[in-house]
Amino acid sequence: MYLPAAFQETDLASMFDFIEEHSFGLLVSQGDDQPFATHLPLLLERDSGPRGTLVSHMARANPHWRYADGQPVLVVFSGPHAYISPTWYAAEHVVPTWNYVAVHAYGVLEPILETDAILDIVSRTADRYEQSRQPSWQFESGTDFAAKLVQSIVGFRIELTRLEGKWKLSQNHSLERRRSVIAGLRAEGTPAAAEVAALMEATLPS
Repeated sequence: MYLPAAFQETDLASMFDFIEEHSFGLLVSQGDDQPFATHLPLLLERDSGPRGTLVSHMARANPHWRYADGQPVLVVFSGPHAYISPTWYAAEHVVPTWNYVAVHAYGVLEPILETDAILDIVSRTADRYEQSRQPSWQFESGTDFAAKLVQSIVGFRIELTRLEGKWKLSQNHSLERRRSVIAGLRAEGTPAAAEVAALMEATLPS
């Protein structure tokens, strides 16, 4: 993606934290004659490979895993975003923009077809998203239901070769303007605007 130096995030731990917090990603690769995309949750294995590995599963009927088998893929993780009004700059000759945070993850997709490995992915995914729930739901891998389910899905892994982090949070503006934008976002009163304001505040010099 277009990545001006002012907005570039290079800290691997920060990008890992972001992926885990915003784990519902967009998997993109080339199909037969056009790009193909699938929205799905992904698990991050931080210590697998030099830049981590993403693991997930999709419906076996989805042609995406066949298109992407052994091919370069992109996974887009999107975070909070908000419209930035030029009225908050208190200046002339300025235009609207959009502040946002995103991580792009690149690698080669490897399908996982072994039954036990697929069941492990499903179980880990359920545990990941049920861990804060009471009561929580558990996937029981040794049941007839699980045996039928595994026939309808395919697992996959993507060992990451490159990560791009973009924290576009008005870092290219003066400190006074950034504080004015933060105040404007907080006055909006929406959860997304509040999140972007908090992220912007974290980038301010101490």
